Amino acid sequence: MPSLAALLASRHEVAAVVTRPDKPAGRGRHLLASPVGEQALAAGIEVLKPARPREPEFLERLRQIAPDCCPVVAYGGLLPRAALDIPPRGWVNLHFSLLPAWRGAAPVQHAILHGDEITGAATFEIEEDLDTGPVYGLLTETIRPSDTTGDLLGRLASDGARLLVDTLDGIEDGVLDARPQSVEGVSYAPKLTPQDARANWTYPALRLDRLIRACTPAPGAWTTFRDERLKLGPVRPANGADPLAPGELRPGRKEVLVGTGTYPVSLGEVQPQGKKRMTAVDWARGVRLTDTDRLI
Repeated sequence: MPSLAALLASRHEVAAVVTRPDKPAGRGRHLLASPVGEQALAAGIEVLKPARPREPEFLERLRQIAPDCCPVVAYGGLLPRAALDIPPRGWVNLHFSLLPAWRGAAPVQHAILHGDEITGAATFEIEEDLDTGPVYGLLTETIRPSDTTGDLLGRLASDGARLLVDTLDGIEDGVLDARPQSVEGVSYAPKLTPQDARANWTYPALRLDRLIRACTPAPGAWTTFRDERLKLGPVRPANGADPLAPGELRPGRKEVLVGTGTYPVSLGEVQPQGKKRMTAVDWARGVRLTDTDRLI
């Protein structure tokens, strides 16, 4: 949404917005528009919601609109050649990595998961292959030790919106050329599933820390306690604490430690099934931990 707001405030005319179809949500399962769709409607802009971008009706409407250039942010679908050929100045994607690193659906999550110290955003010309097109512009962003995916994505979305507008300005003015991506340093970032987000307490503490931060807020890290799922917020590595077996719990007045494959970590917020998020200390007090309780 920061990108659409930046485009609306720029010198460029936003002729229409393409987003996913409305999805059922809430207890009543009422159809709900995507946030960017709602933002576009509030601005009086036409919204196109094809189930697939190869639908003939969508392609025909896009030809009628006749866009000069199509900026893309987090669309989540591969565009067919028939769509790519419509705007004379192409489709320009804002991607949240330093390409060719972390091509794919979850670049921010994988940057945190793999312990990268620096990431960034790139604007590039979309091709039929996945995130392979020539790059127009880059920006860098430091990954802070406590960053979750939500934290980092928030900063990249804000700074990336300015990069996207600058890129469109340069294309329109004829002063910006795209450069081919390097053939070295290519890596891929597939979408993380809920199963990927399960904490394995035999992992080293630092690996668990990165996994949980990478999966916050989505798909959401979790473990099991007494055969029920327990959602996990970010943890804090407790280097120097007395060792615990993987998954072993040690409650205290100010923190709850859990054992890993190396040294323990201190649990942050947790969320039992059917309950609200709470501090680990409050949770441990409520469940009355025993010496045999473990996180699995």
